[in-house]
Amino acid sequence: MKKKIQRDEQMKRVHRQSFLLNTHEMRAVDSYCKKYKINNRSRFIRETLVSAILKKFEDDHPTLFDLE
Repeated sequence: MKKKIQRDEQMKRVHRQSFLLNTHEMRAVDSYCKKYKINNRSRFIRETLVSAILKKFEDDHPTLFDLE
């Protein structure tokens, strides 16, 4: 039980980030959320951002052989 409590504390979101969108960007987000029935924008933006970061890390990871 103690490990679960520690894990819950580690996963708690305590670091706030904020950013601004221009009108066109906001319309795009609104349209996307409406089209795909996304109700939780915060979750959607967080998951999309983290997915893009993890993909970039994976793409930049050194490999044994260059695939060029």
